[in-house]
Amino acid sequence: MTMKRWLSLGVSALLLTGLLTGCGETQPKEEDSRPEGKSLMAVELDQTAETYAGTQITLSDTAITVDGAAIAKDENAAVYAANDIVYYESGKDFTYGEGEEKDAHTKEEADAHTVVHITQPGQYVLSGKLSKGQIAVDLGEEAEQDPHAVVTLVLNGLDITCEVAPAVIFYNVYECGQKEEATATKDVDTSKAGARVILANNSDNRVNGSYVARIYKPGTVELSDDGTEVTDAKKLHKYDAAFYSKMSMEIQGGNKGNGNGKLSIKAANEGLDSELHLTINGGDIAIESGNDGINTNEDNISVTTVNGGRLVITVNGATGEGDGIDSNGWLVINGGMVLAQACGFSGDAGIDSDKGIHINGGIVVATGNMLDRIENGGQTHAVFTCRQSRKNSAIQLKNAQGDVVVSHTVVNAYTCLVVSSPSLTPGDYALWDGAEQLKGTATQGGMGFGGAPGELGGERPEGMEPPEGFGGQRPERPEGLPEGATPPSRPGEGAQSVDDSTASHVFTIVTGANYFQIV
Repeated sequence: MTMKRWLSLGVSALLLTGLLTGCGETQPKEEDSRPEGKSLMAVELDQTAETYAGTQITLSDTAITVDGAAIAKDENAAVYAANDIVYYESGKDFTYGEGEEKDAHTKEEADAHTVVHITQPGQYVLSGKLSKGQIAVDLGEEAEQDPHAVVTLVLNGLDITCEVAPAVIFYNVYECGQKEEATATKDVDTSKAGARVILANNSDNRVNGSYVARIYKPGTVELSDDGTEVTDAKKLHKYDAAFYSKMSMEIQGGNKGNGNGKLSIKAANEGLDSELHLTINGGDIAIESGNDGINTNEDNISVTTVNGGRLVITVNGATGEGDGIDSNGWLVINGGMVLAQACGFSGDAGIDSDKGIHINGGIVVATGNMLDRIENGGQTHAVFTCRQSRKNSAIQLKNAQGDVVVSHTVVNAYTCLVVSSPSLTPGDYALWDGAEQLKGTATQGGMGFGGAPGELGGERPEGMEPPEGFGGQRPERPEGLPEGATPPSRPGEGAQSVDDSTASHVFTIVTGANYFQIV
């Protein structure tokens, strides 16, 4: 995944400088403090070095230090090192867990990893490189109910790789949210979350990680009458992402929240996950993942919120599928930039949510082969569906004056493009793919896998094979639907067929939701 500055974007992104302030309803936003006429990107690049108080942890393959002294081995220390990583062990039978051989690792592979344990609340500044290791935060089982059980990780030049599990994981810290579906809402406040991450200003941080397949809790496994399969079992471990939190997590850039600290995540499976809520307030985050780039996974409860910063997601499809952002509850985008590419050969979406997507601000460019419901009432957005898959697209959306409103290079194949921006005001627009000016027709509906609005079906993007290691087989699509995919939400049920004779190079956009078919 190459890092890009996206300086070609012809608009100034909106950054919400008023961060959320408690677990519950959101608070009024403060006024934008940027100098008049200066873009978010320019302000970020002007930031100067900041200092960060707290315990200084310096990583190395030869010696790890804590405040300049050798790291402790004593489990009672606030920070200590051990070779006790949680992983899915090879050679186990079906009663051990749900993983396959590709998910398993030997004891020798696991023991090669050094775990840096953090066991007390506080702020910890992480720097240096660890080629095989993990940062594990665990304040104990009682921490979930303790509002003082808060750990802030300041990433200040961190480079860590874990080949058998997440490279960074929060186990037990304070959980500011509630897991009650009856009272769940899209408006959550994670400012008191126990899992907190700051991307130090002017820092470059790299997290390369794996995952842990579901492992059963011993003594809870129930078998079928013939003893050949597990019928019920409680979960002991399951951590899908390279950067993972069991509790709600909040991420910001710099001390003031809008710094230019970078975080690059490369993930064998999913990239950045939280089991409940995830809020991104700032920073420059790039994710390349084998499956979902971001996932929040409490059904009908979780909320992924983007308030600011720059978020670039590319799903390489190493697992055969993957959304750019996948929330099992709501997805709320209030500001910043979200550039998300789903897997190019599966029925997945650039932005996906079970309870609805709310785009209230910022710049959004999302591509995939499926469209999830985007709620009306927020910032104007446009959806372009393509009869034929497009790949390696240099997308530019220009207004009637020829000004570039949105520009982004899309590497993965896609049949659905979602665009939103504060500059997407009512008027006529032209959509370009490199030197080609695209034409199409306004429609009323959603789309499926390579199909016209309101339809499912179509062909797999030409030339897009599952990656090596995925068994050499394409996922089968029963009756036109990708395996494991669900039918898309269709904002305009009963979409009408497209008449090519009415196709035009002009796309007239009005306030609210806009749908177009590229012919």
